[in-house]
Amino acid sequence: MKILFLSHYFPPEVNAPASRTYEHCKRWVDAGHDVTVLTCAPNCPDGVVFEGYSNRFRGQTENVDGIHVVRVWTYLAANRGTTRRIANYLSYMVVAIWASLRLSRPDVVIATSPQFFCGWAGVLVSWLKRRPLVLEIRDIWPESIEAVGALRNRRLLRFLGFLERCMYAAANHIVTVGHGYRDRIVSKLSQPRGISVITNGVDVNLFQPTEDQRFRHEWDLEGCFVCSYIGTIGMAHGLEVVLRAARQLQQRGRSDIRFCFVGDGADRQRLEEQCRRDGLENMVVFTGRQPREEIPYILSASDACLIHLKGCDLFSSVIPSKIFETMAMGRPVIMGVRGEARELVLQAGACIEMEPDSATSLVAAVEKLADDEPFRRKLESAGRDFVATKYTRDQLAAEYLELLHHVAGIELEVQPRCGAAPPLINNPMTASANKR
Repeated sequence: MKILFLSHYFPPEVNAPASRTYEHCKRWVDAGHDVTVLTCAPNCPDGVVFEGYSNRFRGQTENVDGIHVVRVWTYLAANRGTTRRIANYLSYMVVAIWASLRLSRPDVVIATSPQFFCGWAGVLVSWLKRRPLVLEIRDIWPESIEAVGALRNRRLLRFLGFLERCMYAAANHIVTVGHGYRDRIVSKLSQPRGISVITNGVDVNLFQPTEDQRFRHEWDLEGCFVCSYIGTIGMAHGLEVVLRAARQLQQRGRSDIRFCFVGDGADRQRLEEQCRRDGLENMVVFTGRQPREEIPYILSASDACLIHLKGCDLFSSVIPSKIFETMAMGRPVIMGVRGEARELVLQAGACIEMEPDSATSLVAAVEKLADDEPFRRKLESAGRDFVATKYTRDQLAAEYLELLHHVAGIELEVQPRCGAAPPLINNPMTASANKR
């Protein structure tokens, strides 16, 4: 097959949509398919183009492990605020559609949302190319931006809701990352439509437990119980709960427990400033964004990992992709997300629960793990066995590929082998791509 994949994000960006898109496309290439990804110059989350890339009108092409990557010009904006980010999203939609005209006709088009206008770019490209569209939904827009208060104009929200329903109706098939998302989409459609759930997963060859502790040494965390939050520090994540918990622990004299924020996002600066004002520098560490290849070592150097979203009903549909990597590395999860994600890690036996937005609940969870080593070891061993059985990237990419054959109307004569994970040296997170 010839597959055209539209994604606003792609490596060397290190967020969940970039990783999911790369991991699937790499395995489809290994199975013998021709895959083109239409994306932006890497710039997330700061709106600054990564070294070695350019945001030029002529665009930029590269080959990443056999994936043909076409990077188009966009209006650059940091991952914060509203107006400039919308301009960034709209510019991608317009330029990606224009760039698609120069590409050969695919057998199937995939577009992943968010962001919302990437989904609409996929709709319009599929019409222009007269090819079926698979719409991948990883977040429910515009409900999610309303939930975090990023947009409050009711008239505009209603219009975006109308566009959302039109986008769903235009797709030949919809893929979501969780059953909660699927149920929400079904409730918005007047007619039944094919919707499949293909969750996120993990490359168990890349994410293997290690004894490497250099991260602790670099950030002066030796001798402490380290609870890490790894990922986007955004408006939806409600991470001020960590500062409130750190204050409680400080008042109780628990200087042996440290919180570590690994990542960047719209809320990082505010949280860092609040941390300094409250005198919590000895309790909380901000490392900033770290290279993707370092994440396995950071996970191994952590004693537990926090996964948290605001206690909003909409977020009970979310299954954060980091839970699979955390369990694969044998780290206990402090689970501050309701719904399907919580049920999944409870089924794995790999988490201790906390109430979202409750600092007291977070303190109780982290103290339990710090003070009860046998309990902590039990959670560690359960997680890796669970994801290695049910949530590997190889399994999920093969399932997705079978779906694409069905949507494209191309008979799957031999079950494609999506291959083992690529060697670490070939991963675009660890090696520079061949650009021209």
